[in-house]
Amino acid sequence: MAAASISLICLFLVLGVFQQSCQGSDSFACNPKDARTKDLPFCRVTLPIQDRVRDLLARLTLQEKVKLLVNTALPVPRLGIKGYEWWSEALHGVSNVGPGTKFGGDFPGATSFPQVITTAASFNASLWEAIGRVVSDEARAMYNGGVAGLTFWSPNVNILRDPRWGRGQETPGEDPLVVGRYAASYVRGLQGNDATRLKVAACCKHFTAYDLDNWNGVDRFHFNARVSKQDMEETFDVPFKMCVKEGKVASVMCSYNQVNGVPTCADPNLLKKTVRAQWRLDGYIVSDCDSVGVFYDSQHYTSTPEEAAADAIKAGLDLDCGPFLGVHSEEAVKKGLLKEVDINNALVNTVTVQMRLGMFDDNAAGSSSSYARLGPKDVCSPAHQDLALEAATQGIVLLKNHGPSLPLSTRRHRTLAVIGPNSDATLTMIGNYAGVACGYTTPLQGLGKYASRTLHKPGCADVACSNDTLFGPAIDAARQADATVLVMGLDQSIEAEFRDRVGLLLPGRQQDLVSKVAAASKGPTVLVLMSGGPIDVSFANNDPRIGGILWAGYPGQAGGAAIARVLFGTTNPGGKLPMTWYPQEYLRNLAMTAMEMRSSLSKGYPGRTYRFYKGPVVYPFGHGLSYTKFVQTIPNNVPSVTVVSIALDGRHHTTSLNKTTTTTINDSSSYGKAIRVTHAKCSKLSVGLDVDVRNVGNRDGSHTLLVLSSPPRQGGWAPPHKQLVAFEKVYVPANTQRRVRINIHVCKHLSVVDGSGIRRIPMGRHKLHIGDLMHSVSLQPATL
Repeated sequence: MAAASISLICLFLVLGVFQQSCQGSDSFACNPKDARTKDLPFCRVTLPIQDRVRDLLARLTLQEKVKLLVNTALPVPRLGIKGYEWWSEALHGVSNVGPGTKFGGDFPGATSFPQVITTAASFNASLWEAIGRVVSDEARAMYNGGVAGLTFWSPNVNILRDPRWGRGQETPGEDPLVVGRYAASYVRGLQGNDATRLKVAACCKHFTAYDLDNWNGVDRFHFNARVSKQDMEETFDVPFKMCVKEGKVASVMCSYNQVNGVPTCADPNLLKKTVRAQWRLDGYIVSDCDSVGVFYDSQHYTSTPEEAAADAIKAGLDLDCGPFLGVHSEEAVKKGLLKEVDINNALVNTVTVQMRLGMFDDNAAGSSSSYARLGPKDVCSPAHQDLALEAATQGIVLLKNHGPSLPLSTRRHRTLAVIGPNSDATLTMIGNYAGVACGYTTPLQGLGKYASRTLHKPGCADVACSNDTLFGPAIDAARQADATVLVMGLDQSIEAEFRDRVGLLLPGRQQDLVSKVAAASKGPTVLVLMSGGPIDVSFANNDPRIGGILWAGYPGQAGGAAIARVLFGTTNPGGKLPMTWYPQEYLRNLAMTAMEMRSSLSKGYPGRTYRFYKGPVVYPFGHGLSYTKFVQTIPNNVPSVTVVSIALDGRHHTTSLNKTTTTTINDSSSYGKAIRVTHAKCSKLSVGLDVDVRNVGNRDGSHTLLVLSSPPRQGGWAPPHKQLVAFEKVYVPANTQRRVRINIHVCKHLSVVDGSGIRRIPMGRHKLHIGDLMHSVSLQPATL
């Protein structure tokens, strides 16, 4: 999402009074007291939604229709329909970033959960869905109170391809499976489980290959992402496909950038062919804010604004965040560039979502909906704030524990030096796309509940830490204290929307402060890092005077309490890194604009993410320590190799490898033996594997079981050298064992993508890595 253009801001200001009156407890449409409309078919809840939509569109004039193509949709007074602001945000709590949501009065704030990258580190899909349910409860309550909409343009499911990306914090990390599963889980929580009705309407964004904001003179408004078919199918599109097909999301947002020379919001192959036809989106497609104007004004993709409006709508765009379609679509129809039926098709998708939300029922929340009862008491409730604390605790990752130095002891570490520019942070903890939090517990406050005395010295005026003026008092505090906690890292001045990072090191003099404080500290020194992206803290990892390192991400409103709970052992850390932490050297001659995922030795190109990069790291994807020890074993009765026969569907029979259709089993020197996924009987083709997880320590804890696959290295596939195919979170009390059932879908998880973008299942032995364990799955074509 962008900061709106000047024209868009002006439009919001002009319509600001209207916007406030168009949402909430008064009926949006179909007021039973309105004699003009109460008996019209589009207001009859007993009719199928498609019939109601058809009736409404037949009553609208072209002039009325085009005013519904924009986020600030104008009212249709003669039909009793009020205006509606489509743009609201709920990335990790109800946000006021979009104009559709306002805080104040009965709703002074909302529960602010950890930033998404932090929550992703929990690897806990049930937690992700639970957060979605809480956020949608609060969103519905605010809608009922007249201060929010019901269409929330979240989550962000782009891949964290480059560690410098300023918006990486908004994403669930670098792995397509994790990002996709997060998307589906969070969307289910937001939208509810009713196949017909929606609690709120979520939106997966930004489609597609969008992960650069402003780097080295290249910005997202002008960037043409050159992406191979292989990388598109294998990496960039995976989370969006899962969001649509598994999460049943009600909306997808196209991005600013071009992909292979075509703006995403004007590309029918992406919108109509892929999202709508192949994935079968049941909802609407919306542009990122002012994207249509951007591809006309900045990218000069069309010669006239009417052509831009026509290209966007005919490509499959249904709603414009911005005024462009509202201004130019009618003229595009008059010039013959667009047909009215094209506009009708767009409105079918948006109005259908509004009806699924209950906005055309006989009250604002839906006549028979339990959501109508939600109100101020359901926002910032104790249960919701407890979940925010739990989410923050589960997302904290213990990166280093030398000695071990952690957990700290309330008996031995009574005086605590709390140092660093983020040591008393509030707004920093909630990251970007946040709203107004219910309240904050800063790290200083959280630690103060465990220590008898705290010595607070920031050491740096801010995260830029441009000088050492404040070093002295911080060093003196460390000399006096029984233990020292340094809370360092980044904030939105370093990484944010439209602000990509220039490097991976701690900003300014932060590293110098950490090293000097650690050298002077009387007791153990612990480094706590707040950031969205990875930081090269090799110096701290290699310094024996720094006993522990924690990554807290941006931990939300309860972040300080969560950090303290982990440091003092009230909670056993269980988070794992959802992205690789690279050394600064990784960025040498590596342009953010280079979209290739695979490495190239001949070009000196290192590759992207753990799936393709094999070089040195500070911490690998999936890294995270615990205060206890878990041992994984595969039961003795499980054979070391699971053999799976791949049957072909009814159109592609085979009796042997030597007698097949060449499009089904490719046996060329280029790709080896493999079956196209589209030719296999995939519906029930899965591998089940039991893994026993024993906690052999003396502390209860949660363990993340990660299953990675290495496909057969045959022919010219160049598949990922390893890729995550399953993960599960399991709680295991001390000295007990839990059995975890892992299910791996062969077509989804053991397939690879060839150079033409075709997904195939390689025959042969796939190695499954589960920590130090290895299990093989042998795939072979079935014979009749």
